[in-house]
Amino acid sequence: QVQLVESGGGLVQPGGSRRLSCRFSGLNFNTYRMSWYRQAPGKERELVAGTTSIGGNINYADSVKGRFTISRDNAKNTVYLQMNSLKPEDTAVYFCNAGRYDLIYWGQGTQVTVSS
Repeated sequence: QVQLVESGGGLVQPGGSRRLSCRFSGLNFNTYRMSWYRQAPGKERELVAGTTSIGGNINYADSVKGRFTISRDNAKNTVYLQMNSLKPEDTAVYFCNAGRYDLIYWGQGTQVTVSS
């Protein structure tokens, strides 16, 4: 059974930075594609960034390109989302996602609020 636990959310001022972490509990972390999604109030959940099992083929939503960076440490079973130049519109609950074939797992989410 896979469990995902996000951390690092909180209140940050516009223009600030934040790093989210997602700890994967279970087997074979390095075989899963890992992604970050977010959901703002009243909006659908959207993909923010994703990376393959070996950290390649990274993709980003257009709205975060050049500001956010996804990375993974397979030795620590952890995926990160470094968020820079944060904007109020980045306010959302951020979810970690692990996928392999037809297996999909979600974390419980961590709130990021960008406000002065």
